[in-house]
Amino acid sequence: MWVNPTSLMQKFALVWVLGIALLCLLGGAFAGFELRPAPVPSTPAAGSPALSVAAAGTLATAFGQVGSLLVNDTPGAQDPPSAQTYQGSIAALDQLLPPVSGSFDVAATADFRLIPQVLEPKYAGWELVFASNPEVLCYDPSAGALSGINATNWPTLVERSGVVMGVANASADPNGYNEIFVLQLEDQLLQGGVPSLYQHFFSGAIGTLATPSPTNAKVEPETQVASLLAAHTVQVFITYRSYAITHHLSFVAFDPRVALGQLDGSDISFYAQASTAVLTSSGGTQKVVGAPVAYAVTVPSNAPNATLGDLFVTTLLSPGGSAILTADGFEPLFPAYSQGTGLPPSLAPEGIPLPPDLSGLLP
Repeated sequence: MWVNPTSLMQKFALVWVLGIALLCLLGGAFAGFELRPAPVPSTPAAGSPALSVAAAGTLATAFGQVGSLLVNDTPGAQDPPSAQTYQGSIAALDQLLPPVSGSFDVAATADFRLIPQVLEPKYAGWELVFASNPEVLCYDPSAGALSGINATNWPTLVERSGVVMGVANASADPNGYNEIFVLQLEDQLLQGGVPSLYQHFFSGAIGTLATPSPTNAKVEPETQVASLLAAHTVQVFITYRSYAITHHLSFVAFDPRVALGQLDGSDISFYAQASTAVLTSSGGTQKVVGAPVAYAVTVPSNAPNATLGDLFVTTLLSPGGSAILTADGFEPLFPAYSQGTGLPPSLAPEGIPLPPDLSGLLP
């Protein structure tokens, strides 16, 4: 049962949070970000106090910490792990659609294009783009073929005999197609578009379904990268910087023009030169074009605890949430970029319209 909004405990919590907000305003800067008032907890929605989340696998660590902030500041709220599901973004959103038709308070993806494409307008009305997260090359430091690997020589070393690249399923996980884009864009830089690196790990023309090489690539979930490298099942895996940092993996950074981490400017046009195709739920194929890695969040239209979901998003966009994202390797945005209609009034101050460079990439 939720605590009665008029209870003495909740009144005390509200006074305490307002006091913290005032101290924050007077305190200057926090963790390198512009300091903003800490969110004042809303009255939790009636019904279950358990926050439920369906989100990209790489958000598991950060969202768990944000959930803890929310619980600490909201009497009666809970965020049990049993109510959270973290997997490939496409697979996560499928949990909200028939035949599963699950209900969640928060949904978040690693590709901001997915919420408008998959959920809107029936299952969601808006999204806030809250962070970017460049791709990096994680590797097994015990692999002799990769000795001395760095940001310059990695394309040569990963093509050596015995080096197997783990690749995510592009039809379930944006990281799967982002890996493909990284290889294609590196080919653009090194070979003027000749797809030698891409074709070492995949077959299939650019813009069509990419089939992993049976010798050089192994399809595995991105959520298992750390254990796959530790077990020497694969020697390299292209994944997000946040995952590499939170799991203390060895990695090399890509050229910024390849890493998919820039949210504006000429890099977006360069990203669009990469493309592949994915399988759709109807059994057909759909072309996907290279775009920045930009994380987005929404509160689904059928959220059982919509107010709690709104408060989670507010906490995510707060100074404390930004500090968590930064420590985990993300690059948080403030204000966030807003897209769609029906953004709750409590979240309206947190967003500005999606800039043209990004809105032009929406379906």
